[in-house]
Amino acid sequence: MHEINCSWKGDMAFGSSINGHEIIIDADEDFGGKDKGPRPKPLLLLSLAGCSGMDVVSILKKMREPLSWFNIRVKGELTQEHPKTYSDITIVYEFKSSDGLKDDNVKKAIELSMERYCGVSALLKKAVNLKHEIVYL
Repeated sequence: MHEINCSWKGDMAFGSSINGHEIIIDADEDFGGKDKGPRPKPLLLLSLAGCSGMDVVSILKKMREPLSWFNIRVKGELTQEHPKTYSDITIVYEFKSSDGLKDDNVKKAIELSMERYCGVSALLKKAVNLKHEIVYL
């Protein structure tokens, strides 16, 4: 079980210590915030990127793939009506084509993450259209 404590810090800011790391979230100034930290919904996208990214790095390492650079972009489309939620999320996995990575192994690592290992993607798939793309730069 995971449990966090989230304390009000005044105005629209909240703080939490997670795994010994202090995180502050806040609202836009238009909504009474003071921009002391990120907004909650983009942090959800970060959680997805981190969860899947850690899986992909671990799997590619086990495959002995020569990974030297890796980036993940996550795009979330918000609904227009309240409560504004993500209707579609796309994960874009970016790799350097000069690394000599085997495309089949990259695809397998991402599929294993998305279908078997990443708990964040498993949870989000129940509520959101979740897609992914692979880009070689």
